[in-house]
Amino acid sequence: MARAFIVPAAGTAHRPGARREVTLAGPLDLAVSTTRLTADDVVADVVLEGQGETLTVSGTVRARWTGECRRCLEPTGGEVAVRLSEVFEPHPVDGETYALGRDEVDLEPALREALALALPLAPLCSETCGGPDPEGHPVEVASEATPARRPADPRWHVLDALRFEDG
Repeated sequence: MARAFIVPAAGTAHRPGARREVTLAGPLDLAVSTTRLTADDVVADVVLEGQGETLTVSGTVRARWTGECRRCLEPTGGEVAVRLSEVFEPHPVDGETYALGRDEVDLEPALREALALALPLAPLCSETCGGPDPEGHPVEVASEATPARRPADPRWHVLDALRFEDG
C-alpha cells in the first residue's frame, strides 16, 4: 500500500534554492483523548525548499475531527488547520528535525505531530452548552453570607463538637 504523505525529493533536496509546491491528501489515523480525525482525507498544502543538505517544508495542514462534547457528551466535530514549518535532514536531531531519505521525504510524522497538538483535548459542541440537563441539575452557588455546608462524615462526628475560643 502506497503511503499518501511520501514525496519524491530528488529534484529538491540537496539543491540549495530549489523550490516545489505540493498538495497531498490521504487518511491519517489519529486520536487524542476523546477526539479523533474523521475518515476524510487530511490535506497538506506545502512548499519544499532545498537548503543544501537540509530540506524545509512549510505550509498548511487541514483535517476534520469528531469527538464528544465535554459537557453534554453529544457528538461534535469541526475542522482544524495548522501551520507547518519543519526541517528534514539526513541525520535528524531527535525532537527537533525529521529524517530526509535519499530520494524521498516522509511527511507523515511531521503532519501527525502537528495535528495531534492542534486537536481539542476536551471539545465543546458550543460555548453555551449547558450539559445534559441544566434544569434537572441546577447549579447553586453559595454566597459568603451563607457558606455551603457539606454533609458531615460520620467518622468525624466527634470533631463537630470541638470548639475553639479566640484569644
